[in-house]
Amino acid sequence: MKIAILGTRGIPNHYGGFEQFAEIVSQKLLQRGHEVVVYNPDFHEFKGDNYNGVKIRRIYSPENAIGAAANFIYDFLCMKDALKLDFDVILECGYHSNAPSYYLLKKGSGPVVITNMDGLEWKRSKWNGFTRWLIKKLEKLAVKKSHYLVSDNVGIQKYYEREFGAKSEFIAYGAECVTDFNEAVTGKYGFTKGQYFLLIARLEPENNIEMVLDAYVKSGVKYPFAVIGNKNTKYGRYLQNRYSGTNVVFLGSIYDKPDLDSLRCYAAAYFHGHSVGGTNPSLLEAMASRAFIVAHDNEFNRSVLKENALYFDSVEGLAPLYGKLGGFDAEAKERMIDNNIQILKAEYSWDYITDRYERLFVKALEERNGKKSF
Repeated sequence: MKIAILGTRGIPNHYGGFEQFAEIVSQKLLQRGHEVVVYNPDFHEFKGDNYNGVKIRRIYSPENAIGAAANFIYDFLCMKDALKLDFDVILECGYHSNAPSYYLLKKGSGPVVITNMDGLEWKRSKWNGFTRWLIKKLEKLAVKKSHYLVSDNVGIQKYYEREFGAKSEFIAYGAECVTDFNEAVTGKYGFTKGQYFLLIARLEPENNIEMVLDAYVKSGVKYPFAVIGNKNTKYGRYLQNRYSGTNVVFLGSIYDKPDLDSLRCYAAAYFHGHSVGGTNPSLLEAMASRAFIVAHDNEFNRSVLKENALYFDSVEGLAPLYGKLGGFDAEAKERMIDNNIQILKAEYSWDYITDRYERLFVKALEERNGKKSF
């Protein structure tokens, strides 16, 4: 098969979830004998024509000039270019800036277009009313125009069936279990093994960071609370001001994965407050790092963690829990951590995720060339 991956900021990954997905899955598909092309914006610092054998196509993006609105132009140009080539499958990562480009598709011809719908973007509290309305319209367009949909969480899959009567393939994000940890990393950042709390996230309201930190302050516990994420944003600066004078430590962005793995592993507890998306990469990475997880109580997190985490949904419910975390039953804690590792190996390994995509691609092509016509 000849496969194109669109909708990311390009590889190698310097940004986030979809970029890491594109980098890993493209190489695994290549190893299985497929030809894979990943589309990169022209401002990406990697300027080679291929990355570890994966072909790169660079497409103009005016992001440096006009900001996030440039994604609509970039995604349109990517699709326009991809449709000129003889791809069997185009995999779109995300939908809201991609969806208008689907008007370029011609019924009954061309490649199969598969869209990973990601999370419920329109629910993000950072958007104003008009933007939420627009994203909902774009979501509907992507559902209507895509040949196949991918949901990365059972909760997302149920949402698309309930909201649009649309079937989607459940294929989650991936992660690999970590086996090498360095206790000295805790000291590097000023902490002591087992005597600090940790949260790693984009500092955005829907990740319930204030709920987590308000409960922490209210609890009066003495362990410091480390927050990792870009603090040089409007909301990041607001959080730093709000928790000034407390034991909350804002470390900013850290991209050293071995350091992050060790910080997760040795924390008294790792907090995951995400609430509007599907299977979040940072949650899988916490599981892979043998973190003891305290998660926001919603169907997305529960579908991944099941009973192998502690859950919260309010400041009042979470605050009393803090005092118990340092001395939490060691046997129960290890059991939950081990169960998460087994879940990860069975359902979220990158090889397993690649298998699922490869099978979907094959099925889609068989249906297009057989009984099904687009």
